Amino acid sequence: MNRTVSLLSFSSEAEHAGGGGSLGSRVLGGSPLECGGFREPGGTSCGRGGASCRPASRLPALDLLRGLNLLSMIAYHGAYDLVYLYGVDIPGYRGLPGYLWQQSICWIFIFLSGFCFCLGRFDGARRIRRGLLLSACGLLITAVTALIMPESLILMGVLSFFGLAALLTVPLYPLLVRIPAYAGLAGCLLLFFLTRDVSSGWLGFEGLRLLALPDFLYHGVFPMILGFPWPGFFSTDYFALLPWIFLFWSGFFTFRCFCGKKERRPVENVPEAVPEDGEAVPGPAVLFLRAGGRSLCAPLEYIGRHTLPIYMIHQPALMAVFLLLQAAGIL
Repeated sequence: MNRTVSLLSFSSEAEHAGGGGSLGSRVLGGSPLECGGFREPGGTSCGRGGASCRPASRLPALDLLRGLNLLSMIAYHGAYDLVYLYGVDIPGYRGLPGYLWQQSICWIFIFLSGFCFCLGRFDGARRIRRGLLLSACGLLITAVTALIMPESLILMGVLSFFGLAALLTVPLYPLLVRIPAYAGLAGCLLLFFLTRDVSSGWLGFEGLRLLALPDFLYHGVFPMILGFPWPGFFSTDYFALLPWIFLFWSGFFTFRCFCGKKERRPVENVPEAVPEDGEAVPGPAVLFLRAGGRSLCAPLEYIGRHTLPIYMIHQPALMAVFLLLQAAGIL
């Protein structure tokens, strides 16, 4: 069963967000949820009834990871432009090293986005608004690429995925938090690997074909959103719910695995993760990511806090630089 699907590059997360990929072309990125901030002891609580939230404290390690990954994404897209638009030969880019580079970017961003879903007190209304915003941005990108550069059309891009991931996870949150963390993590990882190649018509992972899927699944827009694109489908940035929602939820359950047992006494100078019942849960993940509240690398953390706007300008900025180099006779 042959299916034409182009999975292209992945970009970044949304500002203050948690976390998408590319296979040969370009990618858009973003993430639906606020990431990097914990509720500090002392302040106004954030309840379900719309009460105001306590001031959020940034997690430098998360900002640093997002900043590094965003720079990796920009470098990957710059290399793509050089290779495919200017004919520059970059050893390994078209082969396995380039593929592994691309996959590392999208895996990290999607996993971090799910991980960050657990930060702070759950606010479903806010996260639904964020999901709707990212879904709208994804539709806008689809419209722009269809009108201006149809040869690089983007359908169900990574921004659309992050929007749908938020909109799906919010109503499922009460169920997800009742699943034992380690069982949830193991189950999501298994389902991610099992559904990794559904867009190609198979259950399996990276060419390991376990079971062919029936053709009737691969018809229509809704199946395409789920992960079953129609024959001849093409998108330069395709992130369907399957398999990526399971990687997103793997990050969700990983955070819960690291939280540890509930403690009622706050840890000094360490913000608290606040689950559904409102009790503080300072665990190993909090201690590690908080890193004492110290800045680890301010420039990279700034980039990690502003991934969406940086993502939105990075491709035009790259093209401007390359056009200048071409005009100067360097390219």
